[in-house]
Amino acid sequence: MDKVMAQLEGLVAHYEELQEMMADPEVINDTKRYMEISKEEADLREVVQKYKKYKENQKEINDNKEIISSESDPDIVEMAKEENNELEKELPELEDQIKILMLPKDPNDDKDIIMEIRGAAGGDEASLFAGDLLRMYEKYAERQGWNVSMVDSEPTEVGGYKRVAIMITGDKVYSKLKYENGAHRVQRIPVTESQGRVHTSTATVAVMPEYEQVDIDIDPKDIRVDVYRSSGAGGQHINKTSSAVRMTHLPTGIVVAMQDQRSQQQNREKAMQILKSRVYDYYESQNRDKYDAKRKNAVGTGDRSERIRTYNYPQNRVTDHRIGLTINKLDRVMNGELEEIIDALILYNQTKQLEELADQNA
Repeated sequence: MDKVMAQLEGLVAHYEELQEMMADPEVINDTKRYMEISKEEADLREVVQKYKKYKENQKEINDNKEIISSESDPDIVEMAKEENNELEKELPELEDQIKILMLPKDPNDDKDIIMEIRGAAGGDEASLFAGDLLRMYEKYAERQGWNVSMVDSEPTEVGGYKRVAIMITGDKVYSKLKYENGAHRVQRIPVTESQGRVHTSTATVAVMPEYEQVDIDIDPKDIRVDVYRSSGAGGQHINKTSSAVRMTHLPTGIVVAMQDQRSQQQNREKAMQILKSRVYDYYESQNRDKYDAKRKNAVGTGDRSERIRTYNYPQNRVTDHRIGLTINKLDRVMNGELEEIIDALILYNQTKQLEELADQNA
C-alpha cells in the first residue's frame, strides 16, 4: 500500500492542477481542450476523494489517540475510543477501494460498442435464442440509460436471427459488456418439440469497442455499397428517398447497414465508421494469442468459441462458468436484469488484478 500512497500524493497534486486549469479563461474558451481536461478531472475525482477521506481518518485517529493519552475526563476518553473504533474499521475498506481505483484502466472502457450475436449450434432454436439474447441486451441497455441502434441483421423465418449486429452508445458501455464475449448455451424445450424433450443450443456474442479513429486504410475497391429506402420511424423522408446504406467489406464478408441518420450522406459516414471498427477488430482478433496468454487470469479469453454461460429454462437457472456463479433468476436475467452477473464478473476481474499486483510487489 505504501507504493500506492506515494503515487496518490502526485495524483492529488495533478488533480488540483487540473481544477485550476478548468478555471482558466484561456482553457474555458478552447472547447476541445476544456472537454479533455474535464474528462481527466472526472476520471480522477473518485480516487482523490477516497484518498482524502483516508488521510482525514488517519488524522482523526491520531488526534483521538492524543486525547485518550492526555484527557482526564473519562467520558471524553470513551467518546474518542468509540470514534477510533469506527474510523479504524473504515480504513481497510478505503484501502481496498483505493487499490481498485488505482488498477490499470482498460483504454476501451469508456467506448461505445458494436455487438454481434449469431445463432450457432441448434438450427432454428439457436436463431430464436440469438433473438432472445438481443432482447435481453436491449432491455439491459434501457436500464442503463444507453441507446441501441440496429447495424445489420439476417432474420430467420421462425422469428429469430441467424446473425444480428447492434450499436450500443452511452456511459462506459464497453466496461460492462466486454465480459459478454463468447458462446452462450441454452437448455430448454423448443417450441417445435412435440415430446417435451430439453434441447441444448448455442449462440455466440462478440463485443467490439467502437474506435473513433482506427489506424486502418480500407481500399474503396474492397467495399460494395448498396442504397435502399429506409423503413421504420424517422420522419417524412422514410420510404420516399433511398437514404439507407449497406456496406460490404468483400475480403472479410463484414456487412454494415445504417438507416438511423436523416440523410444518405450521414448514413454513409456512420456506416463507414462502424465498418472500419469491425474490420479493425477482425484483423486484431487474428493476433490475440499473445495478448490472451498475458491475461490468462482475467475473466475469459475473448475467444468467441469459449462457452461462458448456460441458460437453463426448466430450472430457471443461469450459470456463468468462468466464475462459478449460479443464480436462479433466469426470467429476470432475460428481462435485462444482468447487473448481478456483470458486477460479479467485474469484482472477480479486479480481485485477480489485485492478486497479480501483490505478486509483482512481493
